[in-house]
Amino acid sequence: MQNQNLHGKLEFLRQAEKLKSVTRSAHTSTGRRESSAEHSWRLALLALVFEEELGDVDICKVLKLCLVHDLGEALSGDVPAPQAHAVPDKGANERQDLIAMTSMLEPSMQDNIVGWFDEYEAASSPEAKVVKALDKIETLLQHTQGDNPPGFDYAFNLEYGRRYTDAIPFLASLRQVIDEQTRKRLNS
Repeated sequence: MQNQNLHGKLEFLRQAEKLKSVTRSAHTSTGRRESSAEHSWRLALLALVFEEELGDVDICKVLKLCLVHDLGEALSGDVPAPQAHAVPDKGANERQDLIAMTSMLEPSMQDNIVGWFDEYEAASSPEAKVVKALDKIETLLQHTQGDNPPGFDYAFNLEYGRRYTDAIPFLASLRQVIDEQTRKRLNS
């Protein structure tokens, strides 16, 4: 078997597996807390399902950004959006964890993965802007279908991530549909 740095790639994948155990504040439809890996999977699925509506973006790049956007959480965990203000260095911390996770990869692959994360964090390309918005949409969608605990803060969702979702006309209209579902949960 010929493959450069086979052992390093396998070790990276072992590190990335930890994302499956990182839980988020969202709950699945069965009431179990969802993992960051599950969130990333459905984020990528959203991108595929709405590919035609997303405009002139490179879907392959969109999917890469979806896969790496929360990868740094595998080491230090997720910070729920309502508490993000208490962790001002969240992105920098995730980036440092991502650098540690990718240190066993060849430098070009590490640079690509960290570069995609940086692009996402800065929303510096059309693809990153789409993924930022879809990331918020996926979270909102999960909150509308999750078996959430009593006292769940649906009102927070009505403003969450709006600067990203409202910047893309199709996603703004998709957001309106999800916001209506959020209002129903809030008022029930």
